[in-house]
Amino acid sequence: MVDKPAGMTSHDCVARIRRRLGERRVGHAGTLDPDATGVLLVGVGNATRLLTFLVGHDKRYIADVVLGVETSTLDAAGEVTARHDMSSVTIDDIRRVVSAHLVGNIMQVPPMVSAIKVDGRRLHELAREGIEVERAPRPVTVHRFEVEQTAEPGVVHLDVTCSSGTYVRSLAADLGTLLGGGAHVRSLRRLASGGFTVDEAADPDHAELRPARDAVRGMTEVTVDDETAAMVRHGRVLPRWEGEGPWAVLDTAGELLAVYESFGAETAKPAVVISV
Repeated sequence: MVDKPAGMTSHDCVARIRRRLGERRVGHAGTLDPDATGVLLVGVGNATRLLTFLVGHDKRYIADVVLGVETSTLDAAGEVTARHDMSSVTIDDIRRVVSAHLVGNIMQVPPMVSAIKVDGRRLHELAREGIEVERAPRPVTVHRFEVEQTAEPGVVHLDVTCSSGTYVRSLAADLGTLLGGGAHVRSLRRLASGGFTVDEAADPDHAELRPARDAVRGMTEVTVDDETAAMVRHGRVLPRWEGEGPWAVLDTAGELLAVYESFGAETAKPAVVISV
């Protein structure tokens, strides 16, 4: 688990870890903007197959919102595109707008600087060419959106827990618009992704390799005997275990062998086999 520094892309982190470990198979789940910091989940070797189970989880972020200044990228890295006098806006005004419009199930237009593809091209690639295209609003869920005043005039601190696919920079920009002006985000930091927190992470040069079993924490675990473990390694369909799955299948030593999913009413099949 990596605590991504500012100034590096998620791909830069992967490349650095690849060089450091001498391992070609390295990938990540949940891209972070270059200026953002915090939790980036990285898979190495066979564990890259588990990354599919690490996307789609809720995230927690903190950041500062600068009121009165709009930028081309909705964050501090962009060029200033508009300024507004928002000196009369109070923290109570902000909380009322957040409560009324930016919490719960909402529709959000993804920013042009996102990695979403339109007609086969990523939006951020089009943005670099000065092209802006229509983006359909997408449903996202904001579970918690707390706002605190900072010592700096016109700057508030936010703490957001939201569904995967939520853009905090868009939340900040929408907040500014709803308050009658504009805003951008700065110092964005991801504190958690699913059950993984930044307290467990380290920078790319010092992040430790964790057992593959750690990637499926929270998944129902089943331990199988040696005979069944051999069948698991060969990807056999097996009688399903209790519950709905997916199941993290372990050998008697506690090593992760595979992740199995439901296959019909009475059987389970491997989604990913790790141990071969």
